[in-house]
Amino acid sequence: MNKIKEYNMKRLFIYMLAGMTLAGTSCSDFLDTVPKDALSPATTWQTEADAEKFLIGCYDGWGDETGIMYWDCGSDFGFNYHIHENWKNIGNGSMTASNQVADYYGFSLIRRCNDFLTNIEPLEFADASKKSNMIGQVKTIRAFQYFLKNWWYGGVPIIESYETAEEAKVARNTEEEVKKFIYDEIDAAIPLLNDAPAARGYIAKGTAMALKMRSALYYGDYQRAKEAAKAIMDLGQYELDPDYNNLFTVAGQGSKEIIAAFQRDENLYDNWMIGTMYNNADGGWSSMVPTQNLVDAYEMSNGLTKEEAGSGYDATHPYANRDPRMAMTVLFPGMDWEGGILNTLDATIDGSKNPNNPDDADNASKTGLTWGKYLLDKSQYADMWATNASVIIFRYAEVLLSYAEAENELNGPSAEIYGMLDQVRNRVGMPAVDRGKYATQAKLRELIRRERSSELAGEGLRRADILRWKDDSGKMLAETLMNGPLTRVTGTVNASESNPFMRATISGTALIENRSFAVHNRYLPIKQDYLDKNPNLKQNPSQNFMFRE
Repeated sequence: MNKIKEYNMKRLFIYMLAGMTLAGTSCSDFLDTVPKDALSPATTWQTEADAEKFLIGCYDGWGDETGIMYWDCGSDFGFNYHIHENWKNIGNGSMTASNQVADYYGFSLIRRCNDFLTNIEPLEFADASKKSNMIGQVKTIRAFQYFLKNWWYGGVPIIESYETAEEAKVARNTEEEVKKFIYDEIDAAIPLLNDAPAARGYIAKGTAMALKMRSALYYGDYQRAKEAAKAIMDLGQYELDPDYNNLFTVAGQGSKEIIAAFQRDENLYDNWMIGTMYNNADGGWSSMVPTQNLVDAYEMSNGLTKEEAGSGYDATHPYANRDPRMAMTVLFPGMDWEGGILNTLDATIDGSKNPNNPDDADNASKTGLTWGKYLLDKSQYADMWATNASVIIFRYAEVLLSYAEAENELNGPSAEIYGMLDQVRNRVGMPAVDRGKYATQAKLRELIRRERSSELAGEGLRRADILRWKDDSGKMLAETLMNGPLTRVTGTVNASESNPFMRATISGTALIENRSFAVHNRYLPIKQDYLDKNPNLKQNPSQNFMFRE
């Protein structure tokens, strides 16, 4: 939760619940119809203080925290084993309207935002700019929610605050209509917002600009994405953290690189998902884990890909001499861990069953790997099931990489692009971009995509990237990367080896699951429950790439 000056934590939570009670409704309802037992706006929307309370209600769940943690499981870089967690079917391509699939279709938060924007209008504020800033925050939240839905479903209803269930049975707007609404909403919000947030956790201009940047980049509107990224740079408020590891620790939550994060407090509003990410021997569930595909995607420490001649890559020791971000992102076999050596390869250790071996238990990572981001310093959490890990939504490295991608697509290589990539690479000790090697738009596109993949792995962006990125034939990269067997490496860990990057000795591979990706997997299916409740909704076609009314 946010550290807000005028309220202590308990009052904040109470106010948030009050906001949810007034403006929100059951998340199981297809468009979240009006509750019959809600507080009356006529008696509650009277003062600035009322508006502040209900603003907090609009922040609850605004940043897609669950999606950030899980979405890479729907890509080549991640895996989810537990089917009840609703991501396995997305990853292997078996998702349907009736099976276990993550649900982004709920409209309760959008309804809260709608009600907030309606009820705040007649209120008089001593400082008109304060009112405008609050409106800008809620418009940004609403735009973000529509962006998530539009991106994953390909067109959703643009809803109002309906009074009856019958009124709420509306048809989907087209993807283009919703995109225009998102763009207009963001553009209206930005001038209303303060340049800097009043306290950590609040939305200010940088967050709205980051949403403008990401949404435009995803939709291929490169000029708009470039302009938004440049506007963030021009704010002068954000910079790369000198310590990449620091970003994903409790101590680093105030980093100037972080533009927005979903705020948590271990005593009141804790992040329990951290516990689910740890491996079996640490008491976790291995709910979302990285794959060997991610490891393979990292460059070698000399800046060459593992496939290039002279890279120094050794398939027997695949974790050695890699981009330093690999070891800061992935917990790998052989590394030093919790006073010992992490071993996910051997079935037994010193004659006893290895609880982290993928075949030992359901809670053991099936890839033999665990995410390092947010988990590397286990001692920072008194209770890994009740943490104050604040998951990052936007950070400055994404701004630099988005600008580089957009500018390259618009104009091709430039010294400016190289400089931005160098900032990101040099921060972790990687060599500067080879200007001669990456002198064409196509070659630089290859590097930018790889750099984005390495820098932002585990931060929930990979599936969207391989859906929007195309190969030379125009196919989504997902059509190649998400078809075929997903495997893990097998071998042994040599505990007597002093170099942690050389302890794992790889001898083969084992099948995790067979994956498939059809063109219609571009969009999530609308769950059958919603279709049953609203006959005006139409399911995403099973064979068409784009949804159109």
